[in-house]
Amino acid sequence: MRRDYKELMQMDAQIWITGRVGTEVEYRMVKDIPFAQFRLGCTPSYNRNGQWNELDTTWLSVSCSRRLAEGVQESVKKGDPVVVTGRLRTDRWIDSQGVEHERLKLEATSVGHDLAWGTAVFNKRNNPDGAIMEAAAEDDRDVRAA
Repeated sequence: MRRDYKELMQMDAQIWITGRVGTEVEYRMVKDIPFAQFRLGCTPSYNRNGQWNELDTTWLSVSCSRRLAEGVQESVKKGDPVVVTGRLRTDRWIDSQGVEHERLKLEATSVGHDLAWGTAVFNKRNNPDGAIMEAAAEDDRDVRAA
């Protein structure tokens, strides 16, 4: 039985998360489509009796494509505080020893610096055809295909 697109979108795990970029951005081209990925570390902390305490860090792989991948590659560096929105996914694989692994992955639809930690300057990129919504829709399809 085939479910329609609207039903699938209602069941999607859309999230936003803040954290620090834990690796350099890996950038590559696949069939002339840019892709970028990095690891995001999120470490909750709390203050008890004037003493700051950190809990365990949660690590996510963040992936993005097309214009977002280009912007991330040009703007985001290891250690940067960022806010990421997108679809939460689980990557599963079996390694060469037959051991099954699993990790969380975030297919990003938006990435930006967390301005609670500093300031930023925005430089608009030219979009010659003016098709911003079409580019965003293509990004969504490409991230799922990578």
